[in-house]
Amino acid sequence: MATNLFDLTGKTALVTGASRGIGEEIAKLLAEQGAHVIVSSRKIDDCGAVAEAINNDGGSAEALACNIGNMDDITATFDHIREKHNGKLDILVNNAATNPYFGHILDTDLGAFNKTIDVNIRGYFFMSVEAGKLMRENGGGAILNTASVNGLQPGLGQGIYSVTKAAVINMTKAFAKECAQFGIRCNALLPGLTKTKFAGALFTSDEIYDAAVQMIPMGRHAEPKEMAGTVLYLVSEASSYTNGECIVVDGGMTI
Repeated sequence: MATNLFDLTGKTALVTGASRGIGEEIAKLLAEQGAHVIVSSRKIDDCGAVAEAINNDGGSAEALACNIGNMDDITATFDHIREKHNGKLDILVNNAATNPYFGHILDTDLGAFNKTIDVNIRGYFFMSVEAGKLMRENGGGAILNTASVNGLQPGLGQGIYSVTKAAVINMTKAFAKECAQFGIRCNALLPGLTKTKFAGALFTSDEIYDAAVQMIPMGRHAEPKEMAGTVLYLVSEASSYTNGECIVVDGGMTI
């Protein structure tokens, strides 16, 4: 007899950074399991393409532009959810992120620092706050943060990005501890080396890529789709007693 622990029928999910890469695969998988998915990123056209693909495959999705580094956009996003979905939000996947600077940490400029902080920390924090308020009103929900193995072991040339991802790990635990009383669980996915446009700098240099792969017992990078299953587990009833966990999916790199 098949299990229904991963069934998301009747759930509403907001996935940020869902126009490509890991976010796109998460959005598609949640929709396959029955959720209505709000596909969100900075560019509405890219979101629309993903939402259209989901709908064409028999799922349910809509596109919504939101730059989580902009507080007005965050406000507008949750106003939309209150108006169109009567304030019902069961799942938030904080996946949007930025990494504008790749280089030595001593050469980090203020612009790159501020942008990375605004999106990866402030954005995740206030998206979680606003989602948490709706979930508290509705009796619970699940928040999933996409962090990174760089939050555990800083990536070379990725100083400020690694710092923000370490903050996301602790943020996950803070929300998990304080929001569990409202039926809200908060967990995190920590991807390793994954072939995405976002991680392009790690794939354009053979030297950097080869050095990274040599650290991975499985001997290869991940595809974005390989991250989505862990997210499904963490936002579904299959993980009903999992809270504050940060699950590493890196092919064994951090062993």
